[in-house]
Amino acid sequence: MLATPSVRVLGPEELGAVLAVLNEDPVANAFVTARVLDSRLEPPYLGGEMWGHFRDGVLTALCYAGANLVPIQAGPGADAADDAVAAFAARARAQGRRCSSIVGPAEPTARLWSLLEPHWGPAREVRRRQPLLVTRSVPAGVTPDPCVRRMRRDEMPLVLPAAVDMFTEEVGVSPLEADDGGLTYQARVAEIVGAGRCFARVEDGRVVFKAEIGAVTPQACQLQGVWTAPDRRGEGLATRGLATVLRHALAESAPLVSLYANDFNAPALAVYRRLGFTETGALMSVLF
Repeated sequence: MLATPSVRVLGPEELGAVLAVLNEDPVANAFVTARVLDSRLEPPYLGGEMWGHFRDGVLTALCYAGANLVPIQAGPGADAADDAVAAFAARARAQGRRCSSIVGPAEPTARLWSLLEPHWGPAREVRRRQPLLVTRSVPAGVTPDPCVRRMRRDEMPLVLPAAVDMFTEEVGVSPLEADDGGLTYQARVAEIVGAGRCFARVEDGRVVFKAEIGAVTPQACQLQGVWTAPDRRGEGLATRGLATVLRHALAESAPLVSLYANDFNAPALAVYRRLGFTETGALMSVLF
């Protein structure tokens, strides 16, 4: 009997099946899992659509289509996975590009981009390998920075300039140049600060180091927005500061902490390895 693959938008009634697919790789899928848990797949709160790939009625793969296009459990290797990537690419082409990036596990993301590039390309930048790193502890040999603390809601004016500088350095364009003047980005930063998941070292009214606990699920949380002021790099602020953030993340958020970095960022990778992070996979990002 021939398999019958298909793709459609999933709704709240399929939450259990979606979580089952996401939990096949709780680290790589942490960002999307957190979105799903927060929204319960209710469209007004999901921030996009969740596409499901079915083979003979069984949900086999997902693709989150929001500000990011994220293939989930869509490869590599199996015929069903190839079917999923091709089906997601076909739906994305028909819909037209609405995302600012494609990001996900390296192999299926590369396959997805190969199918979309003739229609959506060229990209502003393609980062083909971004190591995905994890840890379950703070190494005994690193002393956490006692000056790194949780930022308060009323300290948004301190946090936002550092967040904008970090984003601009990392992505290559300022979030304030977006079509909405950066309102969506500022709201996202405010949400993180309001949730008590932004940590920073402040000196003379200026943030000199910051990091955030981004996506949080019962299995894992993901660090993001790691940044040291350019004139303070090389002093060990990131190593000691991240040790403080790690302590909070492991105590308050999840038993495993992950992050991903660019493979060309040797100083950052050295810091993460010093903190005991080990590689568990690789992501890929396509930036528009």
